[in-house]
Amino acid sequence: MLTETEAWQALDAVPDPEIPVVSVTELGIIREVRCNDGAVTVVVTPTYSGCPATEVIGLAVRDALLAAGAREVAMETRLHPAWTSDWIGEAAREKLRAYGIVPPEGRAAPAAVQPIRFMRRTLACPRCGSTDTERLTEFGSTACKATWRCRACLEPFEYFKPI
Repeated sequence: MLTETEAWQALDAVPDPEIPVVSVTELGIIREVRCNDGAVTVVVTPTYSGCPATEVIGLAVRDALLAAGAREVAMETRLHPAWTSDWIGEAAREKLRAYGIVPPEGRAAPAAVQPIRFMRRTLACPRCGSTDTERLTEFGSTACKATWRCRACLEPFEYFKPI
C-alpha cells in the first residue's frame, strides 16, 4: 500500500508540463495528499482557474501515483486560497533562473492583503546578470509569464510574474 510519504515522492517526479525543470510539488500546486487503503486523493490548486495545463497535470499525477502503487487516484481541485507564486520554493526559483526564466520577485501579497502595485521592476538577465533589461510584452509563452529582453547581451528571457 502506498504511504503519503511515497505518494509525495512520486509527485516530486512529476514535471510541470510548461516548465519541465520544476515539479508540480515545487510549484506548490499540490496542496494535500491523503492515502487510505491504496486509494490516493490529491488536492490541487491550479496556478489560475483557466490554466490550460491543469488537465495534463492531473493525468500525469494520476499516472505517477498508479505507477508508484496506488490502487486508485482521485483528484480534488481547491481554488481557495488561490495559488500564489509565493508558494514556489527557493530551490524551484533557482531551477527557473538556471532554465532562463526569472522567478517572481518579492512576495505577491502578505496574508490578508490585496495590494495594487504600480511599480517599475528591474530584473537581472538570467544569462549575463545585467540589470539593463526591458519588458517586451506582458505575456510570454503562457499567461503567467512576461517576455523581457536584456539590452546588454540582447537575449530575450521570460519572467514568471508574481500572482
